[in-house]
Amino acid sequence: MMSLTRVRESFWFLPAVFALAALVLAEVLVTVDRSIPSSTTAGLPLLGALSASGGRSLLSGIGSSMLTVAGTSFSITISVLATTSSTYGPRLVRNFMADRSNQLVLAAFTSTFLYCIVVMRTVHTEVDDASAFVPVIAVHVAVLLGVVDVGVLVFFIHHIAASVQITSLQARVLSDLRAVAATVWPDEPGDDVRTESRGREAGSASASASAAPPRSDDEGVGGAVVRASADGYVQELAWPQLCRVAAREDVVVEVVAMPGRYVIAGDALVVARASLGSGAVQELRRAVTVGAARTPHQDVEFALQQLVEIAVRGLASGSNDPYTAVSALDMSAGVLVPLWRRSDAVVAHRDDRGRDRVLVRWPTVEELTLSVLDTVRTYADGQPAVQEAALRLIARLDEVAPPSRAGLLDEHASALRDSLIGR
Repeated sequence: MMSLTRVRESFWFLPAVFALAALVLAEVLVTVDRSIPSSTTAGLPLLGALSASGGRSLLSGIGSSMLTVAGTSFSITISVLATTSSTYGPRLVRNFMADRSNQLVLAAFTSTFLYCIVVMRTVHTEVDDASAFVPVIAVHVAVLLGVVDVGVLVFFIHHIAASVQITSLQARVLSDLRAVAATVWPDEPGDDVRTESRGREAGSASASASAAPPRSDDEGVGGAVVRASADGYVQELAWPQLCRVAAREDVVVEVVAMPGRYVIAGDALVVARASLGSGAVQELRRAVTVGAARTPHQDVEFALQQLVEIAVRGLASGSNDPYTAVSALDMSAGVLVPLWRRSDAVVAHRDDRGRDRVLVRWPTVEELTLSVLDTVRTYADGQPAVQEAALRLIARLDEVAPPSRAGLLDEHASALRDSLIGR
């Protein structure tokens, strides 16, 4: 099932909405023009008299120009996508596809073109029809849209030039990472979720039982197993829908395939601790979005991986840009340090009555942090600036580490120091 998030990030959604609005606006304004006598419109401010040929020329010029500009602008975008893919990694192309500004520019140009051709078909001369008709208001609105589109073009040139800068790209990736981290480790969890600390405070047998981590497979499960119908990555889970179905069926379900996991048809996605009807199984399956690529909306590992990938690409022999890697490590500290100080992950989603209904197991902060340091140690050999940045990150983490994490990063720190001394 295609989620709303995936639809909103596509290149066609916003242009389609704007195109529909342009068609409606064109028809409405032409209807208004038909209902108002030409003598009345001629007396309105900023609305000069127009001949049929003049109106057609204006609409034709504006429409064709906008279509040409749209083609040129997005040939530039495709070129930027190709450059970004080869320089910073193919997985980061999604950031440009999901960029609402790029979608808005395409929508503005294409909708203006559609508006112009719809209005132009209503312009008639006495040769075409018994009476001439020129939708004066609609034509002047087309002129206004053309003026606005010039501003949109200037904005697009500025935006595309700014968005290809590595700092802008890193900032967008960091924003995705912060958003998903706030979902997994909320500062102020609501009543609809239970976190690790809440589970410890409960201390009851029922809470302990419900806090059991999801199984890695479905062997020995006595309830219903919801299986994938297609191959792909688990991109998103609709938590409200999962909770609603579980509450209605009065069962507890465990998410076996968390966001970011690759599944093949027949793999377990969700396991219920009781039997379910086929209708409920289908509803649970529709609550899990499976696609061809990973996305950072709920996949915290992938969100962090995008930032690390920028660092790795900067260390490639063809790029030889260690300072990109340094800035990526510095930025990652903004997310990892607060989580290292206190990581209270969501372990269950609850129904309206406060009962655990959907059990989950997110990657731990330790796993995420160690994956970053493992990557740095692998690719940053011979790059003292990057190794020093990694040591700074470790020092920041050690400063805020709770007793349970004290000394956990000592091995990485020693290895990095030895590498620096050995140069």
